[in-house]
Amino acid sequence: MGGRLIFLMGPSGSGKDSLIEAAREPLQALNCEVVRRVITRSAESQGEDAIGVSREEFERRKAAGDFALSWNANGLDYGIPIEIDQWLDDGRHVLVNGSRGHLAQVLRQYPRLLPVLLTVKDEVLRERLLRRGRESLVEIEARLRRNELFMNDVSIGDTQIHRLDNSGELGTAVANLLDLLRINAVPDRI
Repeated sequence: MGGRLIFLMGPSGSGKDSLIEAAREPLQALNCEVVRRVITRSAESQGEDAIGVSREEFERRKAAGDFALSWNANGLDYGIPIEIDQWLDDGRHVLVNGSRGHLAQVLRQYPRLLPVLLTVKDEVLRERLLRRGRESLVEIEARLRRNELFMNDVSIGDTQIHRLDNSGELGTAVANLLDLLRINAVPDRI
């Protein structure tokens, strides 16, 4: 039957990278690969286990067919390596740090996709964005407004978007992610 693609989405500052890093070992024990994205941003400024490349290198890789998925968001290009298709074919599950704005496109390509939206309360999100210091106050407010647009989404077509709150303790979010996978994606592996 193959593996299941788990598409983790959430606003910048919601803690996706922290959640992925904290869940990495238990996910591997569940036969779930965590993808390293290719991003047109320097590796030092990413805050995640990603591969930073120039725009030219990204375009070269894209033209060579190195990506199963790619998109542009917030002025950056993101690529998901083609090897995920082999992992899925081999029966391994794959967790991708994805983009809410490109969910429909990804769902067309991977209809068995499990979309997971990481949510966080506005006051927590604002504090996290201020603390990391990457965005101006205007950019932070724009991100908060954009976050509100996605909070009402419960499905896309017939596919339910599963919500996972990360406003509190990271360990709780990790446990809830593993429970979500137990119920929806990898019941025979947990």
